[in-house]
Amino acid sequence: MLLTMEFDIKAGDFVLAGETSSKIKETLKKLGVKPEILKKVAIVSYEAEMNIVIHSVGGVLKAIISKDKIEIIAEDRGPGIEDIELAMMEGYSTAPEEIRNLGFGAGMGLPNMKKYSDHFEIESQKGSGTRVYMVVYNK
Repeated sequence: MLLTMEFDIKAGDFVLAGETSSKIKETLKKLGVKPEILKKVAIVSYEAEMNIVIHSVGGVLKAIISKDKIEIIAEDRGPGIEDIELAMMEGYSTAPEEIRNLGFGAGMGLPNMKKYSDHFEIESQKGSGTRVYMVVYNK
């Protein structure tokens, strides 16, 4: 089994936010992926999707599904992350107040992506966007 799904994510689109991660989860469910794997993929893809919606000017979320693993790649065209180590701390957020008032931006996105993925990589430079690569093993 090898399937690649790719979605454009619009910045600030809270109406459609979460649909991409739901589509990935539903596809995996149809493929018979175990519930515990579904949960992990749903969390990491949702957090990645929301980070693109909240913090960038748009981007792409990809899911590469193979027999033994699910790869999630989030690439945004955004301001980049100035201090990745600080951004990885639970509760640290650069989300503006209006986003927090909507119930988002609690500072758990990147920590949750790392916690629920089996492999996690992040690359970012101030002014040039961010790329997050995650793997959840399908075992």
